[in-house]
Amino acid sequence: MTYKALAFFDLDSTLLNADSLVDDEVATAMRQLKSNDVLPVIATGRNIFEIKEIMAVTGINSVVGGNGAFVEIDGHPAFSSPLAPGLIDLFQKFVNEQGDTFTMLNDVEGRADHLTKTLVDAYNFVNMLVVLPDPDFWKTNPVYMMVVQTLPEHDDLYRQHFESTHELTFYRNTPSSMDIVNYGVSKQTGIQELIKAGHFEGIPTYAFGDGNNDIPMLDFVDHAVAMGNALPHVVPHAEYQTTANTNHGIVNGLRHFDLIP
Repeated sequence: MTYKALAFFDLDSTLLNADSLVDDEVATAMRQLKSNDVLPVIATGRNIFEIKEIMAVTGINSVVGGNGAFVEIDGHPAFSSPLAPGLIDLFQKFVNEQGDTFTMLNDVEGRADHLTKTLVDAYNFVNMLVVLPDPDFWKTNPVYMMVVQTLPEHDDLYRQHFESTHELTFYRNTPSSMDIVNYGVSKQTGIQELIKAGHFEGIPTYAFGDGNNDIPMLDFVDHAVAMGNALPHVVPHAEYQTTANTNHGIVNGLRHFDLIP
């Protein structure tokens, strides 16, 4: 099928409402996009197994997940960027030395190194169920993304140890956690992989986002939309700022670009 456009949507505080649910008008807008030959794609820090209900409600089955570490097109895996077991081993030891914990995730499931209050707070922040503990999960399963449950004052410590050495990339997305992927992986690189795998070169691209991990995506697409509730430093990366996610932001943004009636 030839699409007129590709539209990428962050989830938390963008496509989802304050309760991390899909409003009826948003679900309708996604169906209208499809009717207009526009491919809607979820572009999220969440992983596939965590968003099955959202995919069902919206009818979206193409995903750039795990901050670009895993890509599906029409429900079929198209790309993945697994973390090396040796690197996870080193990271696990470093996290434990700091007295923190972390979770390990792929497209099917996730496990925590061990449970802490900070971990529970991070999951509650995005209205998600806490994963079970299994510190040896990485030894027998692929891991596409990790999430370290730590406070912002520890960010520099982690970045200096792993990001400055070009091993890992960190995204602070909640007050209690940072998302972690292979160095250089982002929603932008995930979108590039989706375009390549789907042979979508030359098709106009749109993206909606609000947070730190959305910046590479907003910088890459042809038409970038910041939500009305976006972080202040995210807004300059957008061509247009719509209203907040709780104030018809998705619908208003799509209508601004004549993607839906």
